[in-house]
Amino acid sequence: MGKATSSPPPPLFFQSKLLCFSLLYLSTSLFFSLYVSLSKTKCLFVPSLSRPLSIPPFSYPSSYGQHKYAIPTLRSACSSPVFFSDYGTVVKEIRYLSETSSSSVLRYFEGKSEKFGGNFSAHERFSYFDHQNDTTRVPCGFFKDFPISDSDRMAMENCRGVVVVSAIFNDHDKIRQPRGLGPETIKNVCFHMFVDNVTLNGLKNHNLVSENSSELLMGAWRIVAVKTDDLYDNPAMNGVIPKYLAHRLFPNAKFSIWIDAKLQLRVDPLLLIHALVVSQKADMAISNHPFYVHTMEEAMATARWKKWWDVEGLKRQMETYCEYGLQPWNPNKLPYTSDVPDSALILRKHDMESNLFSCLLFNELEGFNPRDQLAFAYVRDHMRPKPKVNMFEVEVFERIAVEYRHNLKPGGGTTTPIVGIRSNGSHTRRTKWASTDSR
Repeated sequence: MGKATSSPPPPLFFQSKLLCFSLLYLSTSLFFSLYVSLSKTKCLFVPSLSRPLSIPPFSYPSSYGQHKYAIPTLRSACSSPVFFSDYGTVVKEIRYLSETSSSSVLRYFEGKSEKFGGNFSAHERFSYFDHQNDTTRVPCGFFKDFPISDSDRMAMENCRGVVVVSAIFNDHDKIRQPRGLGPETIKNVCFHMFVDNVTLNGLKNHNLVSENSSELLMGAWRIVAVKTDDLYDNPAMNGVIPKYLAHRLFPNAKFSIWIDAKLQLRVDPLLLIHALVVSQKADMAISNHPFYVHTMEEAMATARWKKWWDVEGLKRQMETYCEYGLQPWNPNKLPYTSDVPDSALILRKHDMESNLFSCLLFNELEGFNPRDQLAFAYVRDHMRPKPKVNMFEVEVFERIAVEYRHNLKPGGGTTTPIVGIRSNGSHTRRTKWASTDSR
């Protein structure tokens, strides 16, 4: 038999496996580097929606000026981009989780009080931090009625999937419509904006809501009118109620997103919940603060910039937390990368850990002041069981939402919701400086 003819050897270029893998790695790295450098977001990998909403859900009169005074951002890239799954897959998964996940077993303290939050002492509040017994009832607001209409209350109870919550009190901001919504989002997400009489009258003056309608709708948002006369004098504290007690206002919702009214959402809320909470197996997700890491830094900035009128109260709050074990941020607190969040955007799964955290934090805000960044680390670090908090990068936050300045007064300043301004704008309080005497 003749000798078989051997095939010619492959080119020398392909004989090195190491070289082939190196070239493959290089080409892949170059592709992702080019994608990130040319991407408009640079921090978000968002797949295109199959049928995005191309028509704005609502048109504003030019006099309303809802897109004025955007705050520019300087950050353009981040070290940990967020990857979003396919929109259709996300819709199905969130819908499945909403239908099958069980409700929280957290039980709430019931009773009547002169204050909505019950007015507990610091020692009493801290006694509820260790929640090892499911039968223990936790104070969580609603010691007096939250005054809204029956139709709004029913709509809130019927919200069974994801709810996006915001609030404007004292006409402090404009109502802005969310952008980037997918075709199925309006069917699967509730959007509720809580307003007081001052804000509602402003909307009526611009003919944005009807005087005679029992349900107030503005594009994606359902407007929920709250009669705040019997709640808190401070509009910011009234806003804390829907911000941290969404799990009580929407008892059948499984996920929620709080977004300050100064922000305009740019990414579909279903994608956000899936990427930042569900995929991370987190109880809640919140951004790091752009400047501060330690609670004391935020406290000093709060006093310096007069974000809270009672500096003596701020001093007392920090002394109380330090006395009960507040520690500065250190590597032992990892995976928490900071003690100070940017709480303008909060994503939550309505499970036991997240609901407990929200109740405990609300109690601290009622006990001291509505500056929620001051109590965040103390509650997070001392409660049991601990929530899993996904603290994502500031650069990601700035790609998710656009921040706008607050409403301008005729004289050129901004309205302010700090304590000392009543919801009817009747008066302000002078700053109460801290004393230099030690306790």
